[in-house]
Amino acid sequence: MSVSAFQCQGFRPSIDENCTHLILGSMPSVASLEAQQYYAHPQNRFWPMMARILEQAAPPADYPARLSMLRRHHIALWDSIAVCERKGSLDADIKNEQGNDFTALLVHYPHIHTICFNGGKSYQCFKKYNKQLLSRPDIHFHQLPSTSPANARWNMEKLTAAWRIPFHS
Repeated sequence: MSVSAFQCQGFRPSIDENCTHLILGSMPSVASLEAQQYYAHPQNRFWPMMARILEQAAPPADYPARLSMLRRHHIALWDSIAVCERKGSLDADIKNEQGNDFTALLVHYPHIHTICFNGGKSYQCFKKYNKQLLSRPDIHFHQLPSTSPANARWNMEKLTAAWRIPFHS
C-alpha cells in the first residue's frame, strides 16, 4: 500500500516595496513546511549560496536575519505553486497544483524586474499558469538549477556561478 499524498499550502511571499528581484521555488519541502521557513532543509544550498553571492559571507544563523539579508539586496521569495498534493518533498511528486497569482503581485510590487526560478518545476508551473507574463519585455526571467540536495549533479561552485548571473548583471 502506498502512502497517500497530503495537501501542501505554500507560504506568503517574503517581499517589500523595494524588491527588484523575485526568486521562486516550486513548493516548500516537508522540512520547510514544518519549520514555516523557506529553504529550511539543512542540506539545501540556497542560504549558503545566496550569502556567498550577496555578501561573500556565511549565511546568518537565524531565519529573520536570512530574510533581512535578501531584503537588503532587494530580493523577494515566493513559490510558483500556492497549493498542491504531494507525498514527500520531491517536485516530481507534486500533483493537482494551483499557481500563485503573479499578475496581482506584480501590480502591487511594480519594481520587480527580474524573476528567477529555483529549478525546473518552478518554471514549468509558472509558465503553465502565467504564460502571458513571460512575454513582458520589462521583466527578465532566469531558469536556474535547483538548490535542493536532490540536485546532486550541481556542486556548490557550479550553482554559485549559475546563480550569480541575475544578481550581478
